[in-house]
Amino acid sequence: MAKVLQLNFSTAAGKKVMLTVDEPRVDLTASAVETAMQEIIASGVFIVEGSPLETSKGARIVERNVTELAQG
Repeated sequence: MAKVLQLNFSTAAGKKVMLTVDEPRVDLTASAVETAMQEIIASGVFIVEGSPLETSKGARIVERNVTELAQG
C-alpha cells in the first residue's frame, strides 16, 4: 500500500499549491503537520509564479493499493 502526505497551501496571489511527501512517518499528528506547514510558509523557500506560500489549507494522508496484473 502506497501512502502520500498531501500538504495544501495557497499563495499570496490566491493560487492553490499542493506539496506531497511519499511514505510519511506513521506517527504524524495534526499539530506536528500544522507546525511543519507554518515553518514551510515562514521559510519562504517556495515561490509559485512569483508569489510565496501564504496560508495552509489542510493536509491529508492518501493511501492506495496497487495490484500488478502483468509485468512487461
